Amino acid sequence: MNRTDRLYALVEELRAVSPRCRSARELAEKFEVSVRTVERDISALQQSGVPIYAEPGRRGGYVLDKSMSLPPLNFTPEEAVAVAVALGRTWDAPFAFHARSALRKLVAAMPEPDGRRARELAERVHLLVEPEPYPRVSRVIEQALLHRRVLAIDYEDQKGRTTRREVEPGVFVGGRGGHWYLVAWCRLRRDVRVFRLDRISRAEETDEPSPEHPPERFSPEVPGLVFGNPKLE
Repeated sequence: MNRTDRLYALVEELRAVSPRCRSARELAEKFEVSVRTVERDISALQQSGVPIYAEPGRRGGYVLDKSMSLPPLNFTPEEAVAVAVALGRTWDAPFAFHARSALRKLVAAMPEPDGRRARELAERVHLLVEPEPYPRVSRVIEQALLHRRVLAIDYEDQKGRTTRREVEPGVFVGGRGGHWYLVAWCRLRRDVRVFRLDRISRAEETDEPSPEHPPERFSPEVPGLVFGNPKLE
């Protein structure tokens, strides 16, 4: 995990457990860095204006101001576990990092008796599903989709030919066979195309804004991976 991701994750961890605190040692173990690194990261966050405070004492640590945490949620333990199971299926899907963060927030924001019951119940639920491949380049694609920017990709098509493409991201599609797909406007083909993520060897988010397209342009027929108008490259 690079430092930028770790700084974000530190805030999310403290937000999830607020108003409780986490010691530097606990945070260091969680993120597999030294205590000194955690202290430097916390100091950087504080200097940037994040309201993190140090609680003194044996059981003290760092705590995020309660104004940045969630109020208690009125989920039943059963509802919380249902959400956990649903989010558990996203571990190798788009925005998986954010799904884990959302799950931590949900359980931490529940009243303690219900939260404890939800954790106990969750231990009795197991997902025996082989994770679907989710290539590393997908994080770059996620950001381009969020920022609405053009992507530059190196793509190997069905015939094994690799080309450099500029594409305008549309939607992610998960299909049978353990593959994820990106449906996008391809400037090379001047048409909507479907790109299999594991065939994208390189992806770079450009500074160029991606034009807004109507959602129906990127609506493939998902069942059986039989796409409608968009063609699979």
